[in-house]
Amino acid sequence: MIKRLFMLLLSATLAFPSAAFDLPDLGDVASSDLSPLMERRIGESIMQEIRWRDASYLDDPEIEGYVNRLGRRLVAASDQSDRRFEFFVINDSSLNAFALPGGYIGLHSGLILAAETESELASVLGHEIAHVTQRHIAQLFGRQGQASMIMLASLLVAILAARSDSQVSEAALAAGQAGAIQSQIGYTRTLEREADRIGLQILERAGMDVRGMPSFFERLQRATRVYENNAPGYLRTHPLTEERISDMGNRVAQMRYRQVPDSDDFHFVRTKLRVNSGSAADVVRDFSSRIAAGNADPFVHYGHARALLRAGRVPESLAEIEALRQVASSPFIDGLAAEALLAARDPSAAANLLSQSVTRHPEHSSLRYLYIESLLQSGRAQQAAEMAREYAVREGNDPHYWSLSSRSEQALGRVSAYHRAQAEVYVLRGSLPAAIEQLELARRAGDGDFFEMSAIDARMRMLKIEEAERRRESR
Repeated sequence: MIKRLFMLLLSATLAFPSAAFDLPDLGDVASSDLSPLMERRIGESIMQEIRWRDASYLDDPEIEGYVNRLGRRLVAASDQSDRRFEFFVINDSSLNAFALPGGYIGLHSGLILAAETESELASVLGHEIAHVTQRHIAQLFGRQGQASMIMLASLLVAILAARSDSQVSEAALAAGQAGAIQSQIGYTRTLEREADRIGLQILERAGMDVRGMPSFFERLQRATRVYENNAPGYLRTHPLTEERISDMGNRVAQMRYRQVPDSDDFHFVRTKLRVNSGSAADVVRDFSSRIAAGNADPFVHYGHARALLRAGRVPESLAEIEALRQVASSPFIDGLAAEALLAARDPSAAANLLSQSVTRHPEHSSLRYLYIESLLQSGRAQQAAEMAREYAVREGNDPHYWSLSSRSEQALGRVSAYHRAQAEVYVLRGSLPAAIEQLELARRAGDGDFFEMSAIDARMRMLKIEEAERRRESR
């Protein structure tokens, strides 16, 4: 996969950002250099490396779903509202954010926790969206020539390879002279000011508090005094100056004041991130002490219940959740209740709870994943299979639905359908040979109807053509 990605980068003669590993965000590329289709393919290849092969990728549908809802709200307020973006989270305590080709934008979990308001978090996303929509990567590297493109491609490959094979990483770094390139790929002050200006416009149009941008960047700048020479990654890759902060402050002073309350989802996400950091016992003690001190905040009680579940204290967690549900309502609470019921080996109760919740909160895919899982565990595989297949086809590139579809079909003993769904999981992982093998198994099983077998044959032909094209590219 690393080799294929490297060859794809070279063939496109592009300069890219890194993924989340303390390298700068470079936005996207000039349309004259790269077609939108090729840009998306390269972004997908990088994301496959991150999503499936890097342990720091935060595979949490609830948290990723929230970041995408917030991100889509901001994109809708941009001048390119029809452009496709995807947002994801890296489990890293450092303060950083970055963009990849094809509209993929990532946030470190540490940055989400550092944001004191939802508007502050939105200001970072708006800033990153602006870097992409303004095509800053082309301005940075479009005139550098193919040699710089090749060296930066080497840098990306080295970073992606580093966690699995340090020797591969060192070789790629040496071959690409990446150390020299890395010192040159920070955003210029001019591009940063433009991203600030466009980002503020996006914030205002989206109905967020524009003061969130200067306040958050001021706090990031103060962090440099704490970190001394080890400044947060976001400051190293997005140069922050007093001039920029002053310019943002002046712009905000001329904009209409708007007091914007944070969404409950923002606080639930931050609480969940806190619960998942540190040892389970320490987290339980932390939230227990807050409650003992008289803190009646529902987010604290949610954190306590989730911490108890994480510690394996399921009955106590269920009791806390039941008390919480008497005073607060949220899809996050419903999801936690379902998780606890599944842990208590009561999938029927979880399914009954979620059957209503998925209707009330259709935008929360994480609830639907849990609902299908609950149906499976409660012996309602047919219902699970129907729902999983419906949403797998509707969403197309959602690996959760295809995986649930595969498991549901297996539970029903439908071998062809099982392998067909499993093939789509491998496609999304970027492993076309494995996907083709699954379709071969599906065809040999032969227990599907005429339409199922025709679909399998058609999909196999399509994947074989795509695999042949990829092989030609990698030569």
